[in-house]
Amino acid sequence: MAYDEELDQRVADIVGLWGAVRRKMFGGTGYLINGNMLAGVHRNRLILRLGAADADAALQDSAVSPFDMTRKPMAGWVQVDPPGFAGEKLEEWLLKARTFVSSLPPK
Repeated sequence: MAYDEELDQRVADIVGLWGAVRRKMFGGTGYLINGNMLAGVHRNRLILRLGAADADAALQDSAVSPFDMTRKPMAGWVQVDPPGFAGEKLEEWLLKARTFVSSLPPK
């Protein structure tokens, strides 16, 4: 399945203002700030790097699940199904990811 290009453009419109760099990866796209990935699009889902504590909290949302491409979930990462990032919710999620990634040293 191809990735959701409309979602990808919505993400790009927001994170591009923050200086994020877009890269093709895992059959979709990823966005990096200072060399650290903060978000991406995989199929029709939003992928977010939130850090362990915020990822655990996010899993309380029914639209959120662990990001798991290899049957081993990535710690601190989640994926959000379309109802979870409708409208202004997308920017709210991306801001959470930006907050975490901004705390990391540049690569």
